[in-house]
Parts: sequence; structure tokens; C-alpha cells
Amino acid sequence: MKRPSLVWKLYIAAFYLFLFAPLLVVAIFAFNASPFPSPPWRGFTLEWFTGSGAVFGKPGVLADPIWLSSIGNSFRVAIPVALLAVLLGTVNAWVLERAEFRGKTLLAMMMLWPLVIPGVVLGISILAFFSRVANGLEDFFQTDLDLLRPGLPLVILGQLSFILTIATLIIAARLRKFDRSLEEAAFDLGASRARVLRTITMPFLSPALIGAGLVSLLMSFENFNTTLMLVGSEPPLPITMYGQMREGATPAINAVSLLLMLGVGGIASIFALTSKAER
Repeated sequence: MKRPSLVWKLYIAAFYLFLFAPLLVVAIFAFNASPFPSPPWRGFTLEWFTGSGAVFGKPGVLADPIWLSSIGNSFRVAIPVALLAVLLGTVNAWVLERAEFRGKTLLAMMMLWPLVIPGVVLGISILAFFSRVANGLEDFFQTDLDLLRPGLPLVILGQLSFILTIATLIIAARLRKFDRSLEEAAFDLGASRARVLRTITMPFLSPALIGAGLVSLLMSFENFNTTLMLVGSEPPLPITMYGQMREGATPAINAVSLLLMLGVGGIASIFALTSKAER
């Protein structure tokens, strides 16, 4: 086997330095004993994680109601998005891989459109559509429909509009590899359709279902463009981070970023393990 040349080694080193150097700097300065998230280094501290605000005038991330509330809002959005994406993605994958009907190829292509449409455009379109629907329904029923106004329910719908496509592709790729003769053999032995689904098909799909759920959770947590257009008075974490940056950044931003990187890295590692299990 040919050993990599010096140029190849330098390229690899430069590539990973480009990827991880900014993240490393952010992580390091989360522990900086300074009110500013930048050099110079003034000593090690955990104030920006657990501090009460007595030292720098602002509490740490885990003691600040604003940050804790935004993290909670992110989970309130991400968990329903992940569950709905897996449920509906499984149905979509089943239709695309098992059903035969006219226009299936066109529908499969149309499903990819939300992935290529800019998130801002997608968010504005969803906001305009549901605002018009809410206005019409409120005039008809003479009642307020807050679920269709900017807020977490609309954020869930907006994120689901494109995350669902990714979940569908992950599950469909796994379903495409399934040997249907296993189901036919089970039917020949007298198994019901529900039992075949429970004991043969779903166990085969389980790594893809777990992977799709983790990816959906991850994409929901980090989404900004679409969320910004649809959020109300309960901002998720990326929106709070953006607002804090505009008002004046502190190392609390670095601390949140580090916690987010650790969470994302953990989810990505679990997804990698489930993908390995599929093979």
C-alpha cells in the first residue's frame, strides 16, 4: 500500500484545522474569566456555566432563566418534530417503495423541493399561508386560532416541512434493502400482516428509524432560518443566541455553543453507531 505523500498529509492537516480550529477557540474561551468572549485569556473559570452573576454581572448558562427557557423551547420543538418525522417518514417510505401508481416518480422529486428552497423563503411562505388560513377561519368561527400564528406550533410545522423529507430518505433507503421473500415466507406459514410487520419488517427498519429520529432531532435543534420567520414570544436556542449576539456577546455564548457541540457530537456518534448496525 502506497504511503501518503507529505503534500497529502499537509492537506489533511489543513483541512481538519480549518474545520475544528474555530470550534476549539469557542470552546476554550467558554472558560475565560473575562466579560468578553475573545482574547486575551484572563484565567480559568466556570462562571459562564454555573455562576450566579456575582462576578461578571450576568449569570452562567445553567443559572440563567433566559437560556434555560430557550433550551426547553428547543426540546419542545425538536421532540415533536423528530417523532412526527419518523412516523410520517415511515408512511412516505412505504408508499414510495411498496406502492405502484402513476406519477410516483414526480411525487418523489417534488418531495425533495423543500431541501433546495432557502429556509428563509420556506419560513415566509409558511407564515403567509397559515396567517391567511387563520384569518379566514377566525372570521368564520369568530374565535382566535393562536396555533396558526407565529409560535412554537408553527415552528414545528415549518421545520417538519423539510426535515420530513430527510427522514423519509433515510427510512426508504433501508426499506429498499429489505428482502420481501421473508415476509412472503411468514405469510405462507400463516402469520398475519400485523405480526409480520411487528416481528420481521419493523425490527429490520429499527436502525433507520432510530437514525432518522436522531437526525431529525439534530436538524431541529440547530435550525435558524426557518425558525426565525415563524417564532413568537418563546424563542428556541438558536434564536436566543442570535438575540444575545446582537445585544452584546459574553462568554455565555461560548458556553452555550460548547454544550451544543457536545450534544450534537453525542447525537452524531449515536447515529454513526446505528448506521454501522444497519450494515
